[in-house]
Amino acid sequence: MFTLLLVAGTAVILAVAFVLALRLRRRAAAVEARLLERRFGPEYTRVLARRHGDARTTRRELSGRLERYGALAVQPLASGARERYLAQWKAAQEDFVDSPARALGAAETLLERLSEERGYPAGLPFEERLAALSVHHARRVQGYRQLRDARRAGGGSAPDAAETEKMRAALLAGRALFDSLLNARASAAAAERGRPSRPGLSRGLAAAHRQQPPGTGPDVH
Repeated sequence: MFTLLLVAGTAVILAVAFVLALRLRRRAAAVEARLLERRFGPEYTRVLARRHGDARTTRRELSGRLERYGALAVQPLASGARERYLAQWKAAQEDFVDSPARALGAAETLLERLSEERGYPAGLPFEERLAALSVHHARRVQGYRQLRDARRAGGGSAPDAAETEKMRAALLAGRALFDSLLNARASAAAAERGRPSRPGLSRGLAAAHRQQPPGTGPDVH
């Protein structure tokens, strides 16, 4: 009799523990989803739709992006690079009148080069580069997609008025990401490496300068 009671009691305890663990897991998943949705904004919604509403797969994908690129150090631009990029983007915009597809191609290339100069890994496939950019520019990265899609859609024959307008909208959306990349504040450690050494700066003060979180650009809000 005692053995039966012991077995029954153990089974009840295990069942309660299982239910509690399940509830805790669900609560943790809900918290993680809220944090990811807040971090990625519209990108979270797009990934969720692409995953057909599968929240677990969406969390796994976006968490993977954070693991790969969350600690990326934003590099400072070289002297004169900002002016050079602005001039090249302006030239692409002006070329839109003559060849929208060529202008979009030039803008896409500029975004690729600028992202690499800001510290994103070079030579990434388009989707992986987009994933990297989404970690720090989630509310602007859609412009990169629009550029690629509009260029491909209108890259054959001469686009009609509706296609031209879509390409113009894509160029504007790409400009938002371009500005975000261009104006992103360099990570403290990266900026310190690119700054001339100052003999009078103590180690403690130098460490204080490095306390700013990396990649706090205009799109990290």
